Amino acid sequence: MTLMGGSSGIYGSSIPTTRLTRSYTVPPATSNVPLSSSGNSGSNSANNSPNGDFIPKSVSLLAAQSRIETLKEWSVNTFKTTKQFVSERLGKGSKTVDLEVESSIESLRDTQRKYANILRLARALTTHFANVVQTQKALGESFSELAQKSPELQEEFIYNCETQRTLVKNGEILLGALNFFTSSVNTLCNKTIEDTLLTVSHYESARLEYDAYRADYEGLEAGPREAATQLKLQDAKRKFEEHKIKFERLRGDVQIKLRFLDENRVKVMHKQLLLFHNAISAYFSGNASALEATLKQFNIQLKRPNAEKPSWIES
Repeated sequence: MTLMGGSSGIYGSSIPTTRLTRSYTVPPATSNVPLSSSGNSGSNSANNSPNGDFIPKSVSLLAAQSRIETLKEWSVNTFKTTKQFVSERLGKGSKTVDLEVESSIESLRDTQRKYANILRLARALTTHFANVVQTQKALGESFSELAQKSPELQEEFIYNCETQRTLVKNGEILLGALNFFTSSVNTLCNKTIEDTLLTVSHYESARLEYDAYRADYEGLEAGPREAATQLKLQDAKRKFEEHKIKFERLRGDVQIKLRFLDENRVKVMHKQLLLFHNAISAYFSGNASALEATLKQFNIQLKRPNAEKPSWIES
């Protein structure tokens, strides 16, 4: 807005014309006008969440204190367990040992190693035999092609082609049995046993924590009984009891899982070893009917390479 003006004084003298200029910036109609000044935005942002909700300072302070306490407890627990682990390695610290549980755990780990070796060899056998079947299939196709182009040897080429096709058919049935065997052993070795070993790992960590807090409590209890140490002794006893309960609970879980795993392992391997024996024996003895009966006995469905996939409506 511009104001311009000129007038004469009371004595008739003229006053120079003065030009005053002042500009204003008008915001667009679609802009959001803040209700508070920018100077207060910094102080208010400390008490606001990113989505605009107001958070009292007391709540944020409590959350920060909770994180600090959690970090402090974790640091103390890590220090104590590391100290206990090192002292056990050096032969200076005492270790709680359950001979029955420890022997069962070691036996389980040895069983997993041996089953992993069986799985590796079975996979190698399956791969090599699959290559044999593919070679027999290609050989049969070559015999069939030559039977059409060589009339003088047509009969010989035809029965060799039929022999290779029969071998391919029986080989695919045996491959189905071998794949079922390796899949079941893989599930047992890398999923079922591994799940139990995960519980064992939690048990071993709880045992280390229990021994660490037990050593701490026994050290304070053997020291002088002063007024300053009574609170530390009570706190150490409380934590020792908490870790003792956790340790005994996980030991019970490990014992239950080991028992159920052993029963499940015997059932699974009994079925798989019977399948493996019957399928291998029937194939290499040339008993095609026994080979097919083995697959029906164990409800194994073969995946035919030329089989049409069901439509999305049927699935």
